[in-house]
Amino acid sequence: MILTLDIGSSAVRAGLYNREAQLERGLSARRDYEFRTTADGGAEVEADILFELVCQVIDEVLAKAGESSKEITAVAVSTFWHYLMGLGSEQEPLTPVYSWADTRSTRAAEQLKQRLNEESLHARTGCVFHPSYLPAKLWWLRESQPRVWDRTVLWMSFGEYLQLKLFGETICSISMASGTGLLDQLGCIWDREMLEVLSLRPEQLSPLGDMDAPLQRLRRPFARRWPSLHAVPWFPALGDGACSNIGSGCFNSSRIALMVGTSGAMRVCLDREPGFIPKGLWCYHVDRRRFLMGGALSNGGILYEWLRETLRIENDPQALEQEIAALTPVAHGLTVLPFLAGERSPGWKGDARAAIVGLSLHTRPIEILRASLESVAYRFAKIALLLKKAVPDSVEIIASGGALLKSPVWTQMMADVLGQPVIASAVAEASSRGAALLALEATKGISDFNQVSNPCGTVYLPDPERHEIYAKTMKRQDQLYELLINQFSQSTI
Repeated sequence: MILTLDIGSSAVRAGLYNREAQLERGLSARRDYEFRTTADGGAEVEADILFELVCQVIDEVLAKAGESSKEITAVAVSTFWHYLMGLGSEQEPLTPVYSWADTRSTRAAEQLKQRLNEESLHARTGCVFHPSYLPAKLWWLRESQPRVWDRTVLWMSFGEYLQLKLFGETICSISMASGTGLLDQLGCIWDREMLEVLSLRPEQLSPLGDMDAPLQRLRRPFARRWPSLHAVPWFPALGDGACSNIGSGCFNSSRIALMVGTSGAMRVCLDREPGFIPKGLWCYHVDRRRFLMGGALSNGGILYEWLRETLRIENDPQALEQEIAALTPVAHGLTVLPFLAGERSPGWKGDARAAIVGLSLHTRPIEILRASLESVAYRFAKIALLLKKAVPDSVEIIASGGALLKSPVWTQMMADVLGQPVIASAVAEASSRGAALLALEATKGISDFNQVSNPCGTVYLPDPERHEIYAKTMKRQDQLYELLINQFSQSTI
């Protein structure tokens, strides 16, 4: 069996997967947590809080497994892309873990655009200058916290910090490095120009590795705590988006993954170097030989939950679904920009903020919620158009992510806006399953992902009339975006 650790944006999970990449019933654990947010755009969490949660879920799964824990042959880790923390000379955290949702480095991203050619950096690193990526965060920290900058010996993701605590050494996977904005994607080396501009030394970053470079032999306290895990390979942490694609069966260019969890993304896996990366999209790695192209939204399930709590809308999920479904598409007359946590794809305006236009005395909270869900679908439609240009052979859209799969109404909305069938994945935890599949491949448990079933559920067919209505309303969002986001950004830089 494979023990998976899935460190997401709202929860830490652990589970045991068998050789068919199926989660063993009853052998999983979960701990929820929340990021600390600040009025100036901060989103952070303490590294040792996360580490303790990881230890707790491992403890729980091993206790549930009992003697079966001796059958564990490897540990696979899926964790969030674009997170950053700094460590001092004693390997102590000097900073919290900064999230992709932290927008305090927006001005730093704009300053980097003035110093470097973003187009060539985008082609080389697959990333743009944006507060979600590490170059902007590092520049911001150097300028705003010079004492912390001077004392920091190592910069890393939480997945690397987990390794450091457990093994005393770190490896940054090609997958995780590819989402930093610091990696030369084709050479699979840290980008020299980017490091020079940031005054960052290569030794301040972890050595690069892949699935052929697992760690073994836990430090003594953890070897005693988890004897069944002491001698098995622990693979370097992989990006959660890459794992999600693999886990939901979107491991080749014929399938596009549409995921809505806390955030959202639309991605396609390539087993070749991309010919070009359309402006507005990014390109990362699954591993050294596989690429992942797509776009990401900062506002997915987090928008849904914020609206439900803030507007005090019905708590019964089934009743809420029925209320949303009963509304006629766009009859609310609202136009929404859903940027509570700034914008990523395709406009990459880190300082963008949410807006609702068209409110009247007659507007009800449920209408605001429906309009907001539609607005997220419009953003995905823009990503889909760009992906089709780069990967025209993609023919199926597979939906995953807890926020989307729990809402058939929202999934149907996606199909109607996209004008294409959307197939719901029947995989409960795509990211952890993907990590298990990649570990099974690395340990020769499987040679081809097609060897295991990739179950799917409901097929949501688009309604042509609703698609036509949404296409017209999407233009209203474009006009509002141009008026508020582009104009505002230009006046405040």
